[in-house]
Amino acid sequence: MMLLCRLVSPGGCRNSSKLIAPLGCLASRQKHTLPDLPYDYGALQPHISAEIMQLHHSKHHAAYVNNLNVAEEKYKEALAKGDVTAQVSLQPALKFNGGGHINHTIFWTNLSPNGGGEPKGELMEAIKRDFGSFANFKEKLTTLSVGVQGSGWGWLGFNKEQGRLQVTACSNQDPLQGTTGLVPLLGIDVWEHAYYLQYKNVRPDYLKAIWNVINWENVSSRYAACKK
Repeated sequence: MMLLCRLVSPGGCRNSSKLIAPLGCLASRQKHTLPDLPYDYGALQPHISAEIMQLHHSKHHAAYVNNLNVAEEKYKEALAKGDVTAQVSLQPALKFNGGGHINHTIFWTNLSPNGGGEPKGELMEAIKRDFGSFANFKEKLTTLSVGVQGSGWGWLGFNKEQGRLQVTACSNQDPLQGTTGLVPLLGIDVWEHAYYLQYKNVRPDYLKAIWNVINWENVSSRYAACKK
């Protein structure tokens, strides 16, 4: 059995979440906590409203944290009892809530009231190399994100084996690295709770707006860390 034990550090990918054997981890683990936002709830307006940010962070993300802690406690009990059936039955809750915590922890740092525009330096060169141009990259990630059926995420990730950037989409709260092996650099949440209060069911309008608050400094830092 495998379990999420360490969550993504906003500073980069070297402390990225890993699926590791739980026996030693659970024995001394601390409960997961809701990270503070690096800006006020209203700081991303008019692109993302304060009401959305408050509900998204203090209700939705908080629920993933709480439910992850509950699932891990139950998993710890199942391990102590040697109850393999219970361990297996808890895997979906660990994946869903652990993924929700990982994904949102990245998402908040990927956004900034001083964001928008285009990246610079090595990240921009890599985008041009792997997608032809920033415009092509933006169109590909937007199209993937619009096309997610139901709930999920659009991602820019780094393929360490191939040494290149890739875009992809994940369903529900599936964590990018644990699902695809790609290191997460930029995630776009396309669950309805991320935009519905402001953009209703018009997901493309939300995706057009969110590019105005992308924190390219954070994405670039994640990229630089992954190459070390």
